[in-house]
Amino acid sequence: MTETPKAPSANPQAFLLDLFRVAVQRAQPLHSMAAHLPPLPKGRTVVLGAGKAGGSMAQALEALWPQDAPLSGLVVTRYHHVPPRPEGLAQRIEVVEAAHPVPDAAGLAAAERILALTQGLTEDDLVLCLISGGGSALLTLPAEGLDLAGKQRINKALLESGAAISEMNCVRKHLSRIKGGRLAAACAPAKVVTLTISDVPGDDPSIIASGPTVPDASTCADALAILDRYRIEVPAAVRAALQTGALETPKPGDACFAGHEVHLIATPRQSLEAAAAAARAAGMEAHILSDEIEGESREVGKVHAALARAVAQRGQPFARPCVILSGGETTVTIRPQQPGTPRGRGGRAGEFCLGLAQALQGQEGVWALAADTDGIDGVEDNAGARVAPDTLARAAHAGLRIGGYLDRNDAYGYFEALGDLVVTGPTNTNVNDFRAILVL
Repeated sequence: MTETPKAPSANPQAFLLDLFRVAVQRAQPLHSMAAHLPPLPKGRTVVLGAGKAGGSMAQALEALWPQDAPLSGLVVTRYHHVPPRPEGLAQRIEVVEAAHPVPDAAGLAAAERILALTQGLTEDDLVLCLISGGGSALLTLPAEGLDLAGKQRINKALLESGAAISEMNCVRKHLSRIKGGRLAAACAPAKVVTLTISDVPGDDPSIIASGPTVPDASTCADALAILDRYRIEVPAAVRAALQTGALETPKPGDACFAGHEVHLIATPRQSLEAAAAAARAAGMEAHILSDEIEGESREVGKVHAALARAVAQRGQPFARPCVILSGGETTVTIRPQQPGTPRGRGGRAGEFCLGLAQALQGQEGVWALAADTDGIDGVEDNAGARVAPDTLARAAHAGLRIGGYLDRNDAYGYFEALGDLVVTGPTNTNVNDFRAILVL
């Protein structure tokens, strides 16, 4: 159990880090999976899965599923995201690792093996699908006419475009042979029960990991419009297949989904509520803005800064002292750079903190932490960063100009120089962005 955070006045940053840990702990699959497990089937139980929480979800299922009941399968997770195995827990589900956010050959091999495991299933069999955020990149099986290198290029372009997660996953679903409900279709006639941890605004299972086991209401035309909107090129054969609808996904009402179940076992809202409860237990009022905030990370940071300044200066719309919490999935649009400019490093949480710190203008009494609940902000080794009333002053003393770091999307470089990165290592779960602002 996570301890109640201590009063924030003595160490505001430690208090915020404790809230983050509470949020992450609430999203661990062992806490809530048992309530959603189906009865034992007459036939086999096959486990298939993908996502950053894949390793911990597999271990939770191994612990909860009757020890004398057959259980086997394959789950793919991100490199270094398999938690230590609890002593005495027998391994019955194979877990392999692959690259995220840009897919690699290991992910391709895992997806091929997962699809192969659906062969020969009967109506007496049960397929338990363990799905969590990150599964889109980890479960990569390019559509006809697209190879891995092409899929990698398109994925990288989407990541740098500033596209929303729903837009990126719409494209991914239509350029895949396993996502967008196709895995469920391959499992027929077996019953499929999907256990999922949400990392998307709105908790739509068709968006989480590009919905490999649920119907897809989006269309080839939608995917093509998104590619055109962000000026992302695809091979001529793939474009033609999108134009004709040849790459269409299984839709709601399709018979292949009959009798299937989908259960959300952890959501961003639950984690924010757990953090809010912990803050209140420590004597601090807490307010959750939303678990569905999207938009450019730096701009979202500026909006949060305006709110925090209003609370600090005028006690509106919330009385201080208080904690302001929010979640969702923001985006970072990579700015073009002059040749020879060092490439910036960092992810959504760090860029949010850059925008926040710049707009706070050193506001007294305001501290903040933003981190990704999977423990990895983008592709770096930090979960996020923190901001304090003296952040800009310390940066100026060190000769760091925040505008330059924003221009080259280099949140990591800025906060590393200040000693203000939040480093937790992989958390083995993922309910996306966590942001906490403390106003004293």
